Amino acid sequence: MATAIFGKKKHMTQAFLDDGTLMGVTVLEVEPNLITAVRTKEADGYEAVQVGFGQVKSSRVNKAQAGEFAKHDAPPRRHLKELRGVSGEIGGSLGADVFEIGDKVHVSATGKGKGFQGTIKRHNFSRGPVSHGSHNVRAPGSVGASADPARIFKGQKMPGQMGNKGVTVQNLEVVNVDAEKNELWVRGGVPGGKGTVVKIRKAGE
Repeated sequence: MATAIFGKKKHMTQAFLDDGTLMGVTVLEVEPNLITAVRTKEADGYEAVQVGFGQVKSSRVNKAQAGEFAKHDAPPRRHLKELRGVSGEIGGSLGADVFEIGDKVHVSATGKGKGFQGTIKRHNFSRGPVSHGSHNVRAPGSVGASADPARIFKGQKMPGQMGNKGVTVQNLEVVNVDAEKNELWVRGGVPGGKGTVVKIRKAGE
């Protein structure tokens, strides 16, 4: 039975609960995931299915991918990814209806990239004084601990690349499933911007 699927972040909006409570929700576009290959423990050492999703022109896929889709008499897909622990048959598809309202899901995606940032934005450091001739307004301060140990410890919080890495938000509640529109609504926010590819899987599986 399928417990995971790939989709895209569409947008955020608001919805009302039955008791009238207003909450923020994220709308995920979940196009049918076409199963193009099945991995088995005997042949591959693990169990998974390879799925294709996302519309794309036939001229945008290479010959190997085009041949893979032609075998299943299916239009080409933009993305090919694997779902571990999911069973299915080649040529089948997974849709938004694998989830039900009230399910708890984990959503994984690549977060927004924010470039090279200092310690104040990246690690929430406090700034220094800005008066009386201070030259340490946004600098991180001492990092080498003077003469002893006179080196920077591994893992020291310093300026650097921020964002653009894998993020998983856990235990989001499914508040609406629309199989006709291929939409899945989850309570709260998910990583990434509009159009980001997301992996949605049931919590605890």
